[in-house]
Amino acid sequence: MQQPRNQPIARDAMAYVLAGGRGSRLAELTDKRAKPAVHFGGKARIIDFALSNALNSGIRRIGVATQYKAHSLIRHLQRGWNFFRPERNESFDILPASQRVSESQWYEGTADAVFQNIDIIESYAPEYMVLLAGDHVYKMDYELMLQQHVDSGADVTVGCMEVPRSEASGFGVMHVDEKDWITAFVEKPKDPPAIPGQPDMALASMGIYVFQTRFLIEQLRRDADDPASKRDFGGDIIPHIVKHGKAVAHRFSSSCVRAESELVPYWRDVGTIDAYWQASIDLTDVVPSLDLYDRSWPLWTYSEVTPPAKFVHNEDGRRGSATSSLVAGGCIVSGSSLHRSLLFSGVKTHSFSSVTDSVIMPNCEIGRGARLHKCVLDSGIIIPPGLIIGEHPEEDAQRFRRTDSGICLVTQPMIERLVA
Repeated sequence: MQQPRNQPIARDAMAYVLAGGRGSRLAELTDKRAKPAVHFGGKARIIDFALSNALNSGIRRIGVATQYKAHSLIRHLQRGWNFFRPERNESFDILPASQRVSESQWYEGTADAVFQNIDIIESYAPEYMVLLAGDHVYKMDYELMLQQHVDSGADVTVGCMEVPRSEASGFGVMHVDEKDWITAFVEKPKDPPAIPGQPDMALASMGIYVFQTRFLIEQLRRDADDPASKRDFGGDIIPHIVKHGKAVAHRFSSSCVRAESELVPYWRDVGTIDAYWQASIDLTDVVPSLDLYDRSWPLWTYSEVTPPAKFVHNEDGRRGSATSSLVAGGCIVSGSSLHRSLLFSGVKTHSFSSVTDSVIMPNCEIGRGARLHKCVLDSGIIIPPGLIIGEHPEEDAQRFRRTDSGICLVTQPMIERLVA
């Protein structure tokens, strides 16, 4: 008989965040940073959502595996996540691919990114491992998923989201029985299996897995000895357990953290320019789908010390104003207008300029008389005076990265080519 616990299961767990991917569908936005390090929500980075979920869930041991262009991500983690104390049995480890297995081997897949650090995991001796993707935006209490894992006696518990079958073809999809035991795992199926009793819905994998640590290490070592394996959780480890062990689906709707204003479970993979822009602009709604102001489940991040945002000039045609917008500290809106836009820290907009339906990353400067519409500006860009973006589709497509839905991604090299 199992002994009753005197503390949450999360205190016996380690969260391991897989943050080594580029996110190539974000195009030039990930030319100098990994996808988890992309700015989101006015102050944070994408990875802060998974890390904040772990912290708010009660997990106090965290590892982050990094690989692709990791400097921006590592710098952010060092500045914003340096408050864990070993004397309180807390730890926060940044784990770049560092030739730990052989001198020529990077992380070869998601499973290998854990396998190469087994000795570090074993040194902390957590009873459970919570494996997380570092590139999704959502709020979730992992304690509830851990409880289900322990109660069900599963070998692995897979976080899943209910999605319409018509949209499930882009995901790994779980075929489950009436008890949510996984009977098959199908990667990007043309005809996704339906949820029992819900013929129009499917269960899509969120890339969140819970294991007992001992069992996970056994599986990683078995997989490492298999020359045919691609060292991937979704492609190798999980299908093997589904076939030879007991895998259970955990529905996101049962552990999603929602404020009173959040009516439906919120989860976004902001993996394309369009999806990133839409998720960002959605935050400007009067009642947004994602509540960043929920103090019961705070979003932790590195927050640099900045002066308050400042709005100056009050003349017709030259009024510093913002409507339906989020404006971070350190911004100066000087005689310019903002509408339905999101400005990160340290942005300056000069007189007679306008910014509508746009996402402006930190430390950009919008020149006098410039007009920006439906743009995503990378950090540190200086927009020349009078430049117009978002009003002439053919010109924009030649000068910038323009999506089919009309969103323009702008980087500093693109601007430099214009003025050269």
